[in-house]
Amino acid sequence: MIEKGMKSAFAAIVGRPSSGKSTLLNALCGHKVSIVSPIPQTTRNQVRGIVNRPQGQVVFLDTPGFHMSEKKFNKSMMDNVTKSLSDADVAVYLIDASRKAGAEEEGLMARLVTLRKPLVVALNKTELKPNYADELEAWVREKLSPKAVVRISALQETGLEAFFDAIFANAEEGQAFYPEDFYTDQDPSFRIAEIVREQAINRLSDEIPHALYVEVADRELRDAPPAESAKPVPTLWLRVFLIVERESQVGIVVGRGGEKIKEIRQAAQKELGKIFTQRIHLDLRCKADPKWRSKDHLIQSILGSSQPKE
Repeated sequence: MIEKGMKSAFAAIVGRPSSGKSTLLNALCGHKVSIVSPIPQTTRNQVRGIVNRPQGQVVFLDTPGFHMSEKKFNKSMMDNVTKSLSDADVAVYLIDASRKAGAEEEGLMARLVTLRKPLVVALNKTELKPNYADELEAWVREKLSPKAVVRISALQETGLEAFFDAIFANAEEGQAFYPEDFYTDQDPSFRIAEIVREQAINRLSDEIPHALYVEVADRELRDAPPAESAKPVPTLWLRVFLIVERESQVGIVVGRGGEKIKEIRQAAQKELGKIFTQRIHLDLRCKADPKWRSKDHLIQSILGSSQPKE
């Protein structure tokens, strides 16, 4: 039975690359749900973050940054954007107010203008200079007739109450989709892979971040050998591969004397320790898989792996 006055909705967050979608999702959830990087097009999957408020529950869908590309892998990422909008009850168009509208904005707007569901526009990064919020707001009001336009800073977590008010004003009455203690429904292996990928791409440069994917080859929970007069410690043992496109990239990822991959492993292990209750033991290695971005079975596996398997 639905409690009177309680609302629920799926809300898809869309926008051009680096508009701050993942930062916003983490701020809304109060937990690290989506990885964050200054490198554009970090998000590849539809990532769900669950927020419970007195008004009800909203499941936010983080999406890849909308961009124009004819590459197979990138076009598949854009399919995730389309699917998220199709799944959503409310669409959230996040715009970087420190940049003028570009080709990606025009392309995304062409999709949103035909969308037959409530649209909330959030002008983000309003703390930065230059600030084009006034002209961007006038532009989107003219082109899209959104239900609401709010100004926020996802990084500084300002304007979020007005944002929530706009979402719930356009949500229908309904029961919660998830228990109150859930803040995401991601598959554990996906979370592990994303944390490792985040720590890798934030420590690598040039073409490597976009040429990289992560494979969780083995995940096992067992007791670590106890220290003197101590009980065995529940430990999550992980064997994970950083996979690049060329053998020459393997050496870059590993680094001189293995220092780079050691740095990535230690940082990822620390971040994973904040998510999982067990002690983390991470065995991290690197190998090459030429032209993986053009292999259909890999694209399907990588871009469709965020939710738990049925």
